[in-house]
Amino acid sequence: MLPIPRKTLRAIVLVFATIFCVSALPAQTFSQKPKVRAITAFLRLDRASYPSQFADTVKMLRQAKAIMEKGGYEVQTIRIVTQPFPEYTKGLSREDALQFFRAYDALAAKEGVDPNIGPAMMRDSDDPAHAELLAEILCVTKLNASIIIAGEDGIHWNSLRAAAKLVKYVSEHSPNSLGTFGFAATAMLPPYAPFYPGAYHTGAGHQFAIALEAANVVDEAFSGTHGDARAASARLTQALGTHAAAIEKLARAAEKETGWTYMGMDATPAPLKDVSIGAAIEKFTGARFGSSGTLLAASIITAAVKAAPVKHVGYSGLMVPVLEDSRIAQRWSEGAVNIDALLAYSAVCGAGLDTIPLPGDVTLEQMERMFADVAALALKWKKPLSARLQPVAGKKVGDRTAFDDPFLVNAVIQKVP
Repeated sequence: MLPIPRKTLRAIVLVFATIFCVSALPAQTFSQKPKVRAITAFLRLDRASYPSQFADTVKMLRQAKAIMEKGGYEVQTIRIVTQPFPEYTKGLSREDALQFFRAYDALAAKEGVDPNIGPAMMRDSDDPAHAELLAEILCVTKLNASIIIAGEDGIHWNSLRAAAKLVKYVSEHSPNSLGTFGFAATAMLPPYAPFYPGAYHTGAGHQFAIALEAANVVDEAFSGTHGDARAASARLTQALGTHAAAIEKLARAAEKETGWTYMGMDATPAPLKDVSIGAAIEKFTGARFGSSGTLLAASIITAAVKAAPVKHVGYSGLMVPVLEDSRIAQRWSEGAVNIDALLAYSAVCGAGLDTIPLPGDVTLEQMERMFADVAALALKWKKPLSARLQPVAGKKVGDRTAFDDPFLVNAVIQKVP
């Protein structure tokens, strides 16, 4: 008899544990529905014919959105991700490339689509000049993009250093340092993840994936659990699994109607400002986010996400973005949570360092170390993590950020460890 692989064994244990927890407790009735944070399409862009390609993709996204909303689930955004942009800017001068991306950004804004142009560097041998070009692009557009700093081949040290230089440049040259919001350094993240800015693909295109915004579901499931891990796990697994399965059924209907291939769902319960994952975790722990029990809550949420009966893509864990979650921003400002704590939580979830406010005088070496910590952790546990660092030009430790963006809250800048 052949031995069962450890990864398979863990999956079997998780399934049986979930079944036991759900069946052992009475069925719950939940009123909160998640939103679909994004329907993300993957397009292989041809620079010569991209307007028609873009129009076809938008048509598909609107069809899929209509199907989701008819099925009772609000859709927050529709998104388009291209292959890595260096593939289709090859041969263009710097000025011509910038002109192209300004036009592409304007087209996306006109159509109400959030655009992503993929990684500037996928391998450590890639030319850092692509990262330098991306830095300029992020300063003059609202495009999203990334750099891959770790993969199965290990940590990408050249890419990691290029990412730090990019963040520093964009913080100093974009309006109110806001251009850094559209950039992520990613580690061990597979293609077809629907969440931004790390989303990318290298295939033929004509595919799509779904991302959820479900912090409200976690909040309701955790209400009244008072630290009872078994009850919290069972309630959340039931609620999140039910909605994820229903949304995937709608995604399959969209696949059939549009002819685009459904790649899967990232059921990570993303927060958005007052729809707070931090507040939900506090309902479980009965203490401030960052207190003992926070890591346990992160583990429970991640297990519930992974137990959802859907085709999984992306992070499939938990995100704790400091500047996208009002309660986490508050606890960050109070000093209840810091970079070290977020890295600890990342050991059991899909967080990393997400929208971290930094002083404008943060050094390249300090950011390189932060990126390296995220890369090392992702590599150790073979899991996707990312880092969005947001230095603010002119701000120092103790100052409060002043971002004016519908997706961001503001927080006090802590000392860089």
